[in-house]
Amino acid sequence: MAGNLLSIGKSGLFAAQAALTTTGHNITNANVDGYSRQGVVQATSTTMETGAGFVGTGTKVAEIKRYSDEFLNKQVRTATASTSSLDAYYAQISQIDNLLADTSTGLSPAIQNFFSSVQDMTGNGASIPSRQALLSSSETLAGSFQQVSARLEEIGTGLNSQIETNVNLINTYAKQIAEINSKIGSYGSIEQRQPNDLLDQRDQLVLELNKHVKATVTAGSNNALNVSIGNGQPLVVGQQAFQLAAMKTPTDLTRVTVGYVTGDKVTQLPESAVSGGELGGLLEFRTGTLDRVQNSIGRLALGMAMTFNAQHKLGIDGSGQQGKNFFVEAGAYVTAAADNAKTSTAKVGAVVTDPTKLTDSDYKVESDGSSFFVTRLSDNTRTKIDPYNPAGTTTNIDGVDFAISGNAASGDNYLVRPTANGAANFALALSDVGQIAAGAPIATSTPLSNKGTGQVSAGSVSASYFTAPPTLPVSLAFDDSGSGQLTGFPAGATVTMTLNGTTTTHTGGSAPFTAGASYSFSGVNVTLSGVPKNGDKFQISANTAGTADTRNIQALGALQTKNIFNGGSATYQSAFAQTVSAVGNKTREVQVNASAGEALLKQVTGAASDVSGVNLDEEATNLLKYQQAYQAAGKVMQIANTIFDTLLSIGR
Repeated sequence: MAGNLLSIGKSGLFAAQAALTTTGHNITNANVDGYSRQGVVQATSTTMETGAGFVGTGTKVAEIKRYSDEFLNKQVRTATASTSSLDAYYAQISQIDNLLADTSTGLSPAIQNFFSSVQDMTGNGASIPSRQALLSSSETLAGSFQQVSARLEEIGTGLNSQIETNVNLINTYAKQIAEINSKIGSYGSIEQRQPNDLLDQRDQLVLELNKHVKATVTAGSNNALNVSIGNGQPLVVGQQAFQLAAMKTPTDLTRVTVGYVTGDKVTQLPESAVSGGELGGLLEFRTGTLDRVQNSIGRLALGMAMTFNAQHKLGIDGSGQQGKNFFVEAGAYVTAAADNAKTSTAKVGAVVTDPTKLTDSDYKVESDGSSFFVTRLSDNTRTKIDPYNPAGTTTNIDGVDFAISGNAASGDNYLVRPTANGAANFALALSDVGQIAAGAPIATSTPLSNKGTGQVSAGSVSASYFTAPPTLPVSLAFDDSGSGQLTGFPAGATVTMTLNGTTTTHTGGSAPFTAGASYSFSGVNVTLSGVPKNGDKFQISANTAGTADTRNIQALGALQTKNIFNGGSATYQSAFAQTVSAVGNKTREVQVNASAGEALLKQVTGAASDVSGVNLDEEATNLLKYQQAYQAAGKVMQIANTIFDTLLSIGR
């Protein structure tokens, strides 16, 4: 009996010692990230049958239990991936928000100052100082566009570096998880004998992985965890780790994206497939905000250059010559994918023809081997080039002429960014104040000898005026016979008469007179008003003295308030304001969502910590409890020893 009692005391002593050791382990790891509280689970040892009944034989340590809730852990991982993504997005978009919202040195004041110089030139009779001021403000405007573009490019370059960093970290975590899977597997899969500390390390690695990319975790064989990302691409399967690669985009070698490594081959992953975590946030920001803002600012710059140039070329400079381009018009960015078939002879070009129809989107041109398709990437609208002639086919989509020729293999694709370079290449094209086409190429007059109240407007010209200039001067005369006619139009010219939106055409050198009607012929446009008398004349002549004439400058100044963009519904300023507003709204949205995500993460982390976290007060209490248990077990052994000594002394 004494021997049995000694064994019972010994089992209690060992159990208390294990409990004390585990408690001490908890205390010393209380501040270790990912550590889960452990506890000793005791069980009764096998009882011994006697004639009087069953007698206990002590206790045993059944399990060192790890307190962890996988459901809560999954919630923490999900919240971590979402919060990290939003934080990364906000850190980037706030830079653009601050850049565009600058009211002192941003684009908005530069555009306003430019048109103020245009208006000043109008009011100062096109003096040399006012002309010089216009060129100076034009250079300032160009510099502002270029600075914004350079800053956006800088942000894009920084993204490339951050993407590479995140890919390297993801690969590192994948290798470490696979290694721990191997170590855990070596201990077998007995539920009561789990390598708790290794399990904690693995869970923490998975959590750290979710800070960089959203990872899906599933149970594998031999107590392993399998990890996948995106659309199910495996990252860890048992003891094997797969790798990602930071690769250059085939259609844009300046752009880094994510590839999946399979053997010696790297396959580009769709950016939409990589979600969550810092990496997902960076990719989403680039596609959803950076590219669109770059295109939007480029669209503004290109549209401004094209419309200003078009009007400038309808005037004459100080030498009486037709105006030239005032600003440089940037060409579209077009590039073929690096992995296109070597046998392909296809060529793709793009030219912006109508800035009113431009979008902020990029376009993908791809071939199925026989036909070509143009996809607007902002909404994936797909247009088939039909019919297609390999000798050359031009199709206009969204104000862009897509010129495609040659033959391509199936899968060949090309990236077209019509406005991406608009701001970067925006520049003043003139080098001399005398090249400013301030005057109009025609002049009109009403002779003082006229008897009626009829008047002719200052007149304007269209681009066709310079293509086939009419013979000037032209003297229009009013003939009150019949319904009243205007005669004297050039023989053979078609006269287009427009009144209240209704257009009619006339030939034979005459057209009906109606007060308020506009008359166009050979690129000349005039409006007649008042009530003329029979024989009254209206003179239209060529203007050879464009030095003091500012009529074309007035027309250029009117562009500031003209609805040009978005199908003719937005001015320069309002188009830019829409971009600023969209970025500001998106910034606020991301900020609010990030704050909500932080609150959710804190909540689920707290819930998980309630289960797995170490409470130092509780552990201190446990120390005392297990110390007393140890001492009591020792007392049992002491009594058993005393009894044994008594028995021995009886035998002497």
